[in-house]
Parts: sequence; C-alpha cells; structure tokens
Amino acid sequence: MTRLTPNSVVSVGNMRMPIIGLGTWMSTPEEIDIALNAAIDAGYRHIDTAFAYFNEAAIGSSLKKIFESGKITREELFITTKLPMPGNRYEDVEVFLKKSLEDLQLDYLDLYLVHFPAGMVNKDMSNIFPTDDDGKPMIDRSTDLLELWKGMEAQVDEGRTKNIGISNFNKNQIQKILDNCRIRPANLQVELHINLQQKELVSFCKENGVTVVAYSPLGSSGYKTFLEKGGISTEGARVLHPMEDPVIKEIAKNHNKQPSHVLLRYLIEYGVAVIPKSTNPSRIKKNFDIFDFKLTEEEFEKISALDRGEGGRILGGRGMVGFFNLLEDHPEYPFPK
Repeated sequence: MTRLTPNSVVSVGNMRMPIIGLGTWMSTPEEIDIALNAAIDAGYRHIDTAFAYFNEAAIGSSLKKIFESGKITREELFITTKLPMPGNRYEDVEVFLKKSLEDLQLDYLDLYLVHFPAGMVNKDMSNIFPTDDDGKPMIDRSTDLLELWKGMEAQVDEGRTKNIGISNFNKNQIQKILDNCRIRPANLQVELHINLQQKELVSFCKENGVTVVAYSPLGSSGYKTFLEKGGISTEGARVLHPMEDPVIKEIAKNHNKQPSHVLLRYLIEYGVAVIPKSTNPSRIKKNFDIFDFKLTEEEFEKISALDRGEGGRILGGRGMVGFFNLLEDHPEYPFPK
C-alpha cells in the first residue's frame, strides 16, 4: 500500500481530491467560521457542503476572509457541494449551481454532486423538501437520471465545476450513467463506516474509475437530532456507536490513538476519502491526526469483519423511519426497501 500522508489524494482523470475533508452537515452558520479556520490550520484542504445544508453563505463568507488573509489560496482548496432533490431536472441544475456559487463566493467548484437520485417538485429554491397540504413529500416521479446527468455535464462545459459526481446512488444507477454519459462521474459519496462498508459498491466504483467518499465515517450520532429538528419521528431510527465497539477500542489502545482515529484510518486504508463532520476545533484537529500509524493486517481484517451490510445502514435502512425513507415510493429510491 502506498504510504498515506496529509497530502494523499484519491484521484481520477485530472481530479485530485484530498483524502480527508471537513464535513459540514448540520453545522450552523454560527459555527462555520470557527470550524473552517480550525480545519485549515490543522491541514485540511478539502471542504464538503451541500445546498441542502443551508450553510453555503456562511461558508462563502468565511472562505472570503480566509483567502483575503493570505492563509491559503482558492487553488489550494478542494470544494464540493451538491444539487438538492428539487433540482433534479436538466433545466434546474444550472439555476441551483449558480446560486451555490453565489453563496459560496466562488467562480468554480472542484466537484458538484447530485445529492440524491430521487427528485422532488421545485416549489421554490428555499424549500428543499417540499410537502403538500397533508404534509406528504412532493415527489417528482418523472425524474430522468440521464437527462439530469446531461445538465450536470453542461456545468463542466461552462466552467462552473471541474468535476461532477453522484451521492447516494446504487450500482445500477451508476452503471446506467456510465453506459450513457459523455463525462464520467468522478466521484460517489455514500454513507460508509465500519458497520456499513458497502464492499461490493466500492469495488464496483474502483473497477470503473469512480472515486468514493465516505460520509458519516464515524457513524452518525447526530442523526436523531437532525430528525427531531426536521419534525420527523425518531421512532425506529437506527443509531450506531462505532467508537464504542470493543474491537475498535482495543486497536486504538494498541496504537495509543483514539477510536475515531482507527475508524478513519481503516477507511483511508480501504481506499476511500473521508469527510468527518465536527465544529469543535479540538476534534477537527484530532480527526486529522491519522497519518502517524497504520493498521496491521490482522487489525484490518478484524475491522472488516464488523460490517453488518444493510443492517448497518443509518440513513435509509430497510424498515427504518427517517429522512430518506420518506422517498421510498420514488422510482429512483436507491436503497433496498
């Protein structure tokens, strides 16, 4: 295995994505400036956000100050954001991407992702999860992934993003795009942690030149809070605690590291990028401290055996109650029902 360093990347074509980035899901505008500065100071060069996180304007304001300070240049950062579900139509991609660029105060993105394959009705840009008068999701059943992808390709042509990719897509949906695209997807971002290792999907992506980013690489302890804030029932919501797993704790002890270090180190050795989310400067710094040790073969295999398959899925697991499950009736719902 190539030695992993703070400068390591996952790459395809001309894309060089730093192997560890800062996730910003559920980061409030008030927390963003502190988090971004802590990340840049710690050595992060990869920032991940999304239109649906409602924090792009705060990130843009913080980045502007960081660039003006001379601490780092735009060219040194890899920035990803995502198209929300109400934008999953050819004609809407440009509108939403331009809004993201305006809020982020950027001329271009390094990577633009389709956030979720199932489309929703576009009532207005501020409503990323529209519901009808009865409170039911306003699903757009006419979602055409190939037409949507053409809209994504057009953004590369126009120079608004250097690379395009997908998030939460399954193998069949990715294959459909690969079979019909002009510009191949550079990246897939999916839920991926020790309890949901998605081995078949990751292997498929590697074989087809699609890089993979793991979101929720430490599990998702804040998922219930997210559901509660959205007014969604938490009954039956699956919350896993990988950092408390006895195997992980023992391996961490052997290396004089934290469980979080072991979880992240396993994934980058597995060959995927990680975007742990935190707004705590100390934890942001600690999460980056994963390049001074490596797992033994035996340790790697022990962690590999912790995979629960679909039983480890947090966001959208079979029989679960949660955010993505509200879209189960959509023809492009990507997870097993």
